[in-house]
Amino acid sequence: MIHRVLWVLLHLSESPGVHSSLPRCGRLLSTSSRCRTVMPAWVIDKYGSNEVLRFTKNASFPIINYPNEVIVKVFAAGLNPIDVAMRGGYGAATLSMKRDPLNIKQSGSEFPLVLGRDVSGVIMECGLDVKYFRERDEVWAAIPPWKQGSLAEFVVLSANEVSHKPKCLSHIEAAAIPYVATTAWSALVNTGGLRKDNCANKRILILGGSGGVGTFAVQMVKAWGAHVTVTCSQNAERFLRGLGADHVVDYTAGPVEEPLSALEKFDLILDNVGGDTERWALKLLKPWSGSKFVTLVTPFMQNTDRLGVADGMMQTAATVASKALKHLMKGVHYRWGFFAPSGSALDEIRDMVDAKQIRPVVEETFSFSQVPQAFEKVEKGHARGKTVASNKNRKTSHYYFNV
Repeated sequence: MIHRVLWVLLHLSESPGVHSSLPRCGRLLSTSSRCRTVMPAWVIDKYGSNEVLRFTKNASFPIINYPNEVIVKVFAAGLNPIDVAMRGGYGAATLSMKRDPLNIKQSGSEFPLVLGRDVSGVIMECGLDVKYFRERDEVWAAIPPWKQGSLAEFVVLSANEVSHKPKCLSHIEAAAIPYVATTAWSALVNTGGLRKDNCANKRILILGGSGGVGTFAVQMVKAWGAHVTVTCSQNAERFLRGLGADHVVDYTAGPVEEPLSALEKFDLILDNVGGDTERWALKLLKPWSGSKFVTLVTPFMQNTDRLGVADGMMQTAATVASKALKHLMKGVHYRWGFFAPSGSALDEIRDMVDAKQIRPVVEETFSFSQVPQAFEKVEKGHARGKTVASNKNRKTSHYYFNV
């Protein structure tokens, strides 16, 4: 099955009690907060299964606390597997530390919590130090997991996390890109060292190419001139070739390392699969040439959830250091990649989208009242991906959600 990006369109105007019109206030920055004190949103009050999702018309209206922040009216929002995991408490220890580094607040102060990592919408208010944006600008962003998310009528973000939306995309299409795009950008550019001026003729292997991060990564490095090999199931081959993949290896046909080992070695491998991939994948890299293995499947959050922040971070540091040293002695670089919000990265991605080098994959839309159904769809799709994991090599299924 092709695990493409699943999009759930939530039209706020279709939900009872949700007003999609702009606040009728004079100067937005100084008066809109007085016009509105509450807003509709989907929240959770505790961690658990889908039953903890609750719709309310009385969620707190976001407030600009710092002069570099903006308030965005949500036109479309994205739902990712990380939102399903966060609904169940994934990363709670780490994210609580990020929200409250001095540990001043009581446990559970993150509730009611709004999920949703992707947003496309219109700026409603700007802080006093915001110069690059104005009210009513159309923007998109990937929302950090430690902040309140996009399954609400409004969201507050740092201006550094926001970018002007691609002109060629609707809000629905635009909301299908930011989280996977910034995750792939962080892994390939920040960690992997790739750039549009050094990527030509590099050989890139993307393990798990038909997931959200994989489909974006294929298009980005191909636009930069790289030769791209991907692994996926047989029925995703045509889809990925259509996105620009030069060579496709079907992991359902047998041990994927065998056909990959017969190919010319690679300059960079992006791992969206995890499992025992590290056992054989690093042997596919060109030794002593600066080649890198970057994996997005790390135990960081699990370590802090299980051991606590301090012990978890120590365990994480020891693990990554030992693996990096082990593989450096063999002439290749081992790295962990993480999502990083970045408005400047989205600026460059926007230019690529408007140049038709990257296109969104929009598969399905839901109304705002159907958020629980959207979570179920994402959860079932991700579970199917996990059943494939027993085949040693699976892609990460990334589904997205539009509000």
